[in-house]
Amino acid sequence: MNPWPVIGAALRRYRFTALVFVLLVAAGVALSVAILSQERALRTGSARAADRFDLVVGAPGSQTDALLTAVYLQPGAVRLLAPEITAALLNDDRAAFVSPLAFGDSLRGSPIVGAIPALVAHLSDGLAEGRAFASRAEAVIGAASPLRLGDRFQPTHGVHARAEATEEHDGDEAEEGHAEHGEAGHDGHDIELTVVGRMKPTGSPWDRAIVVPVELVWAVHGLPDGHAEGEARIGPPFEPARTPGIPAAVLHAKDVAGAYRLRQAYATDGSMAFFPAEALIKLYGILGDLRRLMALLAIVTQALVLLALVASVVILLRLLMPQFVTLRALGAPRRYVFAVAWGFTAALVAAGVLLGLAGGWALSFAISRALATQTGIALQPTLGASELLVALAVLLIGFALAALPAWLIQRRPLAEALAGE
Repeated sequence: MNPWPVIGAALRRYRFTALVFVLLVAAGVALSVAILSQERALRTGSARAADRFDLVVGAPGSQTDALLTAVYLQPGAVRLLAPEITAALLNDDRAAFVSPLAFGDSLRGSPIVGAIPALVAHLSDGLAEGRAFASRAEAVIGAASPLRLGDRFQPTHGVHARAEATEEHDGDEAEEGHAEHGEAGHDGHDIELTVVGRMKPTGSPWDRAIVVPVELVWAVHGLPDGHAEGEARIGPPFEPARTPGIPAAVLHAKDVAGAYRLRQAYATDGSMAFFPAEALIKLYGILGDLRRLMALLAIVTQALVLLALVASVVILLRLLMPQFVTLRALGAPRRYVFAVAWGFTAALVAAGVLLGLAGGWALSFAISRALATQTGIALQPTLGASELLVALAVLLIGFALAALPAWLIQRRPLAEALAGE
């Protein structure tokens, strides 16, 4: 005998109650799937964002802080390398190039980073538009920057919150091919920069950054600019006596062996050198522990949800008792009654798990978009084995628990059931 027609009729009759049960299971599964999927997306996205950074050198301290500052452009209080170490580092010909990083300015929340042209070309593997800066009055923008080639702007001192809305260019400015940008109420520098190039997408916070010659950042903050007084050129070599300390430098090695030699050379009492992967592994270890904890909590939570569901279904199945009594009276075997009762609960669990998988994937995309807006890291969530295993665990636990009300229904003696009805 086929139990599904009876199960389908019961689901249609109590469709609203069944829908509540399905949504209850789906919500728990969706949350678990979103957490696990998002953790993997963060891991993959952060690693991809750091791919182009061979070696980072900074003052002794936290590698994580230096990584967040140099690679992910997060504001932080990091120590500066001593000027003598900075000068030796920036002029080290064992590297393909060494780019200093200088911070302290922004434009409507977008960080302005001082660097050398070689770093710009390296990070985006060439430019999408225009050219690299060749003078101190020029800038290159990231792929996601709202600025355009030819736009002129004044950098603002400090890092400020992003504007809620981007100012629109008026018609006259659009026709002229440039726009004036400034921020009233903030400490703007008395210098105007012109956008001459746009980087290709990097999937990192550098996509919304504005990169300018490091000499400009040094000069506008009252520091020596790395060159002889009155000299207007940019880039290496830098004058040792006129090179200030820097928070970090990015080294691009000529080969793998060279990268390890440079790492060893600058792992001293006055500086630290590390591969970004080293700091990321530590972060991933923390994320991994949290991930396992969250997965365990998700399964426990789902088990509690399923127990509550089964308790509710027991009450609901009592409403269906007349149908079960009728089936028994018509000669339906106990196993058929068990199959109907079990199938009713199992169908709710299966529908909830499938809906939860879809909902969790959609939720992960929404979280990724929000995080990408905040961090600038491109995130691409996917459904992997971990999420499917959690969903499968919930499904199997649900199927097992569904046997409880089914067993209670079918074991009740027919005479007692008839008397009760």
